[in-house]
Amino acid sequence: MAIESQKKWEGKFFAKVTGHSADEVWPLLEDFFNIHKWIPALETCHGIEGVSGQRGCVRYCAANVKPSEGSGETTINWAMEKLVAIDPVKRCFSYEIIDSSDGFTSYEATMNVLGGDNDEEDLCKLEWSFAVDPVEGWKLEDLISFYSSTLEIMAKRMEEALQATKQT
Repeated sequence: MAIESQKKWEGKFFAKVTGHSADEVWPLLEDFFNIHKWIPALETCHGIEGVSGQRGCVRYCAANVKPSEGSGETTINWAMEKLVAIDPVKRCFSYEIIDSSDGFTSYEATMNVLGGDNDEEDLCKLEWSFAVDPVEGWKLEDLISFYSSTLEIMAKRMEEALQATKQT
């Protein structure tokens, strides 16, 4: 079956942020131009249009990929992502990739910070869901593995940052 005729790839992942409320975690995630603080694979993320956290703003994210054996060149994987919706009350936002070096087309994602109405610390979770047309050179399993492990890393880094601020 040709890749163009395959249905969209979709995934949804959760990661617990231990010891912190959703209200504490949300300001870290809603900082749209600084996602690289939480994803170590990203070398940079910065705004190229609009104001961070306002619908329509665009960020540029890039990661250096180490050269393969025998190659002296380093590849830069990059994406330009547009914030299409944000709801601070529900602690969620949606974005789309508008251009990338990886061939992603029709990519849409939503990120949520989930917590109980009373913001009990043990109920805080990050949720990341996506839908994308199949991408040439990728396997759905690899994309799922990437997002799942990245979200776990994000949650851990947010825990550590929030814990450090409580100790000062």
